[in-house]
Amino acid sequence: MASTTAPSGAPAPEIALAGASLAGASLAGASLAGASLAGASLAGASLAGAWAAIPVLRVVRGLARGMLAAFIFFACFAFSDTSPYDLIALPTMALWAALGIRLHRGVLPLMGLLILYLAAIVMALIPYLDEAFPLTWTIQLIYLALTCLFFAMLFSDETQGRMELALRAYTASCVFSAGLGIVGYLDLIGIEDLFYKYGRASGTFQDPNVFGSFLTLGALYLMHGLLSGTARRPLLALAGLLVILAGIFLSFSRGSWGGTVVAVLVMVVSVYAATPSARLRRRIVLLTLVTLGLGVVAIVGLLSVDHVAKMFETRAAVTQDYDEGETGRFGNQIRGIGMLPSLPFGMGPMHWRLIFGLEPHNSYIGSFANGGWLGGAVFIGIVLATGFVGFRLLARPSPYRAHAQIVWPALLMFFLQALQIDIEKWRHVYMMLGMVWALEAARLRWCAAGGRPVSEA
Repeated sequence: MASTTAPSGAPAPEIALAGASLAGASLAGASLAGASLAGASLAGASLAGAWAAIPVLRVVRGLARGMLAAFIFFACFAFSDTSPYDLIALPTMALWAALGIRLHRGVLPLMGLLILYLAAIVMALIPYLDEAFPLTWTIQLIYLALTCLFFAMLFSDETQGRMELALRAYTASCVFSAGLGIVGYLDLIGIEDLFYKYGRASGTFQDPNVFGSFLTLGALYLMHGLLSGTARRPLLALAGLLVILAGIFLSFSRGSWGGTVVAVLVMVVSVYAATPSARLRRRIVLLTLVTLGLGVVAIVGLLSVDHVAKMFETRAAVTQDYDEGETGRFGNQIRGIGMLPSLPFGMGPMHWRLIFGLEPHNSYIGSFANGGWLGGAVFIGIVLATGFVGFRLLARPSPYRAHAQIVWPALLMFFLQALQIDIEKWRHVYMMLGMVWALEAARLRWCAAGGRPVSEA
């Protein structure tokens, strides 16, 4: 019988075959396992679909930024008491709240003052709860105060990026509205009284006075970019600036004219004082003179149009017919001021017009009339506290001073205009108020961090 023993050191043929079979089985098993894992991965990717490669939170944040830009852009639509601004306000605020916005200690004084002011207005409203108009006005005021706190909280974090987005959207809104105001005033589209009212450009606003004042912040943003050399497209910025300035002029609003001049002066002086470079200071002076010269040329060109010259002559007067006399604006104010000391709770929200037939055309007097002694005192307190914060932002070096140089002079203009017009219901004023306090909150955090970059999360 033949031996089955293999030569020394070599496996028997049967054993070798068995080993080969086991090895093949192992490899096959591994292949099947790999195929199963691959199949599972493909199935998972298929289930995930397009979202597998997209970070959802980034998409939501992008949507929130887009809604914020639209929210601010729509501030220019003020044909009526409600506008697209109000329609997008609540979903925008809700989305940002869901993403997370914080109340920093720098905003607490503003919040406290707003709560006191609203409390005074509500107390003055109590005897007139059955009257629809005062009640609606008070609810709208509460809503505007909430938007102010939203802006203060929102811009307190990621301050520079969010502020830049907001100011760009606002400036685009200004150029858009000013362009329509110019087109309407020159009657280029033949739609009477759409962007043109009372012989004055009104853009997308009911009132030419509000229109002219609204444009000032956009003008300051473009001018600041030109002065500081941060404008990415200087010629486009200059063209936009001239459109806005023409809109302000054609509004024929004396308050807007004077307020814009004051705001520009405050901004230019602030930028000049904060600039250590002699070369940049020369640039600031030169560009200011060039802009002033172009503005004068544009105004002279507009005054060459006969009806523009007549309207300018009428509006340039110190007082108008409705200002004078015992029942004019100033006469009503004198009589009303004499009544207010005996009315600790005021006349009630919007009751001044029931007594005198006109609005007070002075927000300081109006705050005492609408909210009593407490309401008037708190309104003045808001103005004084914001003024202290605003000028401190301009005076002290910080990463947020550049934006303060734009926003605070514009808000200061509204505080000055409040002496001759009612600003309590102007949406953009509450936005700027929130911005100034947000810049202060960011500056305080920066100081607490020893002047080092603070967490923007």
